[in-house]
Amino acid sequence: MSLPTLSLLETRVLGVLVEKQHTMPDTYPLTLNALVSGCNQRTSRDPILEATETEVQAAIDRLKALSLVIESSGGRVMRYAQNFARVLAIPSQAVALLTTMMLRGPQTVGELRIHSERLHRFADISSVEGFLEELARRSAGALVVELPRQPGAREARWSQLLSGVPAIAPADPVPAEPTERVTVGELAALRANVAQLRDELDEVRQNVARLLQELGLPPR
Repeated sequence: MSLPTLSLLETRVLGVLVEKQHTMPDTYPLTLNALVSGCNQRTSRDPILEATETEVQAAIDRLKALSLVIESSGGRVMRYAQNFARVLAIPSQAVALLTTMMLRGPQTVGELRIHSERLHRFADISSVEGFLEELARRSAGALVVELPRQPGAREARWSQLLSGVPAIAPADPVPAEPTERVTVGELAALRANVAQLRDELDEVRQNVARLLQELGLPPR
């Protein structure tokens, strides 16, 4: 299934539902209050949000219209569950990776493996790469993309595409290298010149001291 572009808050709601289903199964499906708290959580979130109850409810309503969220009326309050994997027809490993990116933003393959461990334990880095490649080549539309490697970074990061193509900050300009370089030989010559100047200065000082002594003047 091809989905319309979701907002940042909508992907955050989906991510929270998947996360809490695995980490807090006793309280799942979640109430609206629990969803608001999960969306505004200060840990394991990037960016950190300050969404209101009204905003989260609006996100839930749109996700319900797309069948990504299911509402249940058990107990005194409405509760919400995710229908993510079924709608997109993707395996649980792919859901774990997408959820991690929806909650924490773009990450390297190594970071994704570590941060998704509570949702799915990948055997190694290559297995993470395999599922990312499948999501990137998905026939119904790519769900992830590998971002250009940032200057100075050792690895490229991956980003989810449910909320659209991420804005890529322009790379910092690489400082131009100096047009003139001092070679080892030139540096040695400079040191030799400095040593010679010191010797000449010492000789001048000795001559001045001798001249003052001959003239009967006090040394300086």
